[in-house]
Amino acid sequence: MNNLVELDQDVTDPSFGVVPSERTIAQVLRYGIVLLDKPPGPTSHETVAWVKRMLDLEKAGHSGTLDPQVSGVLPLGLGEATKALGVLLLDSKEYHAVARFHSEPPPGQLDRIVSEFTGPIHQKPPQRSAVLRRTRTRSVYELEILERRERLALMRVLCESGTYVRKLIYDMGEVLGPGATMVELRRTRVAHFDESRLITMHQLADAAAAWKEGDPSALLSVVLPVEAALAGIKAAVVRDSAVDAMCHGAQLAVPGVLQVSRGLARGDIAAIYTIKGEAIALAEASMSEQQMREATKGQAFQTRRIIMEPGTYPRGWRSKRPTDAS
Repeated sequence: MNNLVELDQDVTDPSFGVVPSERTIAQVLRYGIVLLDKPPGPTSHETVAWVKRMLDLEKAGHSGTLDPQVSGVLPLGLGEATKALGVLLLDSKEYHAVARFHSEPPPGQLDRIVSEFTGPIHQKPPQRSAVLRRTRTRSVYELEILERRERLALMRVLCESGTYVRKLIYDMGEVLGPGATMVELRRTRVAHFDESRLITMHQLADAAAAWKEGDPSALLSVVLPVEAALAGIKAAVVRDSAVDAMCHGAQLAVPGVLQVSRGLARGDIAAIYTIKGEAIALAEASMSEQQMREATKGQAFQTRRIIMEPGTYPRGWRSKRPTDAS
């Protein structure tokens, strides 16, 4: 939560809530993110099912499906943290792919194709896809050839969410003439999460086994707080008295806001936090930062997704059906 503008001051009651870094193992498993290094073979759904069994969880989910043979970064939300995964679904992805061209491209041709497929491109999803097969526009932010050996090329692709790298390589081959096929793919980044914090299924299984035997330290070291998934978006900090009302669906009013991201514009999606730094909800700004500075009342944010469980903080509102959290 950097670059916040202070609108007002308040203190937090230490009797309620907890600083994310001080959560118990039970709280971590309810508000945690695992950055899994998905192995080739299982589907993303199967991977999530295995993790749920390992950690004895009723609820878990992933951020962005990887095909069975694709490996790499697969963020998993545990418990209530699944509600924050939508932020990652919409952000950019980075892949490293091995492409096989059906004949060796002439000198200079591949560089031309790389330039042609950088920027907005038109794609129709492949036949085996979970979305409607209609042509759509996606952006390839960066595309580079890292290494070449005869008909094989190692490529790095930074692209908009929803871009099919297999189809990208196929289309590049069609433009070249002889054709091309993707032979290997690894996702190396999702939003601001890269490979530096990945954990393998075996490492997670070992940490889970140690926890069940009474030592949660390994598990605590590999499960990130849900707040880590929200680090890339704008933010607001609210009073303790506004927290439970928001958890029950109330909209956030100006008097409840203590800090807000500099440059926040109306319509921006922001993460709403307690003074202790706990994620409460995702919300859409109803006012800009400047308007919140000047206003004394009115709706500041429209709640879009509640993350924190009701009852974490004491009830600070009187109406049976709250409309504003302040």
